[in-house]
Amino acid sequence: MSKDKPWVMRTYAGHSTAAASNALYRTNLAKGQTGLSVAFDLPTQTGYDPDSPLSRGEVGKVGVPVMHMGEMRRLFQDIPLTEMNTSMTINATAMWLLAMYQVAAEEQNPDMEPAEVAQLLAGTTQNDIIKEYLSRGTYVFPPQHSLRLISDMIAYTVNNIPKWNPINICSYHLQEAGATPVQEIAYALTTAIAVLDAVKAAGQVSDEDFEKTVGRISFFVNAGVRFVEETCKMRAFVAMWDEITRERYGVQDPKMRRFRYGVQVNSLGLTEAQPENNVQRIVLEMLGVSLSKNARARAIQLPAWNEALGLPRPWDQQWSLRLQQVLAFESDLLEYGDIFDGSHVIEAKVNELIEGAKAEIDRVQGMGGAIPAVESGYMKSALVSSHAARRAKIEAGEEIIVGVNKFETTEPSPLTANLDEAIMTADPKAEEAAIASLEAWKAQRDENAVAEALANLAATAKTDENLMQATLAAARAGATTGEWAATLREVFGEFRAPTGVSGAVGVAEAGEALTTVRERVKATGDELGGRLRFLVGKPGLDGHSNGAEQVAVRARDAGFEVIYQGIRLTPEQIVAAAVAEDVHVVGLSILSGSHMELVPVVIEGLKAAGAGDIPVIVGGIIPESDGKKLLEQGAAAVYTPKDFSLTEIMDDVVNVIRKANGLA
Repeated sequence: MSKDKPWVMRTYAGHSTAAASNALYRTNLAKGQTGLSVAFDLPTQTGYDPDSPLSRGEVGKVGVPVMHMGEMRRLFQDIPLTEMNTSMTINATAMWLLAMYQVAAEEQNPDMEPAEVAQLLAGTTQNDIIKEYLSRGTYVFPPQHSLRLISDMIAYTVNNIPKWNPINICSYHLQEAGATPVQEIAYALTTAIAVLDAVKAAGQVSDEDFEKTVGRISFFVNAGVRFVEETCKMRAFVAMWDEITRERYGVQDPKMRRFRYGVQVNSLGLTEAQPENNVQRIVLEMLGVSLSKNARARAIQLPAWNEALGLPRPWDQQWSLRLQQVLAFESDLLEYGDIFDGSHVIEAKVNELIEGAKAEIDRVQGMGGAIPAVESGYMKSALVSSHAARRAKIEAGEEIIVGVNKFETTEPSPLTANLDEAIMTADPKAEEAAIASLEAWKAQRDENAVAEALANLAATAKTDENLMQATLAAARAGATTGEWAATLREVFGEFRAPTGVSGAVGVAEAGEALTTVRERVKATGDELGGRLRFLVGKPGLDGHSNGAEQVAVRARDAGFEVIYQGIRLTPEQIVAAAVAEDVHVVGLSILSGSHMELVPVVIEGLKAAGAGDIPVIVGGIIPESDGKKLLEQGAAAVYTPKDFSLTEIMDDVVNVIRKANGLA
């Protein structure tokens, strides 16, 4: 029996240095991986060089640092880019990374014309900035300028790199931020509408080629453990995209209307408690995007079982790759047509999702579209509220998480017998190495050529001309990631997205536990002479603000006065805010692995400011050994994903405040 061709199999990877990441890529390809998915570190994603004060503690932590062409060459050394399918998770600086990727490919093929090389490149740049404002936080520029960069890049690739997907619109991160299936569909599709409308308005793609533009739009989705609902969600996506592209944009070719998507299954649902259960979660989530042939993913990357503990090792990534390979090559999944066609249950659920998504799309479009809905804070508040509702259900036991709020008894796991060896640690010298690489790069380049290229970039940014050629010229001249972004910051300015906390709906009805905490918060405030003030801070470049937002909302529900200024703050800014607001406790949320570098700076900063009596608590993906060190260095408490009850955390925060103030 003939079988369908399997999807592209990837693992999301990158860490420490370009050389270390290159070795990992070549190893994974040798194990049967069929595409690359590059994770960049936060300075690269947010447009800073490793010597920037904002890069402190973040270099090489959640991905690979690529600050100039020399590092791009190292990243793909001995990997023929004209034969590879590469996905790059990059958004605000997507144009810059694509330019360096194209130049690296040109250098690998000196006997070919640059235009010929471009014709052979295949892959995807994520490039969805709207979801960055809502969930992931690696935005840089204001929305309209970001949309200009996206539309310029789409026009350039359609005209010059026809195999490239210049954007994959991400519902993945929306689900991580709390989106329901209806919200995930609606907000992703309103983003797609905003992007296509911008491309059409820019006039850089001919009417004849606009169908190709629509055909190059791809999506990146999330798949949760409710795999029947996820299957229906994907079928709803397929039907709605076909309708939008046909009716709104007049696309006639069915191939150009096809909903093409890649998937990373849900990381939000991975647990620190009994982490071995994550394997079956990952398998169920993979089924949600592979069982229905008519709505099957084009590319799949799976997280590793231990991602709630820390950075996965190569062996953990291999295990995730093998999960895909068993499904594709051992099962009979690819031998049949769509097994859900004709199912009344599936059809009814799909129709329900479509009806709900259309209503939400109409609501957003009535506000003027995705950009105004971002700027007003509507979509962000909706996501924070949905996430708060889900958290409340978990804490109440209405939504069961095996090993977390039910079936908690367990045998000791050999997988986690030595927690320090159950995860990989990023090279602690990565930052030092990156700064040395940057200095060496600048020492050998032609500074006049760089200055001229950046001046041209700035001048072009002030016109309606496509920015891609000026960006390519800057890459060829030897500019750095930080210089490219700084040049555009000067022209476009920067942006701070709404946090969504003030407009979010928290716990609708307080149960006995939250009522008790409220009474303790009020009583302790009365003893100290005023309402308790809780500063929630996000130091460094980590933009994953979901945890911080939920802590802020629950703290407000518990009766605290909450000070939350959003993401991407320096330790110095957090200290200044704590002193100015005369807070009773500082809570730091860090998920990027930079806790050992940033938390001590905040603690020492408070001491230097004469506020060393303000306790500092920390939350994030923090290995046990690091947690102990933070406590030794002065942190009052450390919380990790296993501490899922926010109400219990609020009660503990009251204890921390009372202890710090000498109260019984």
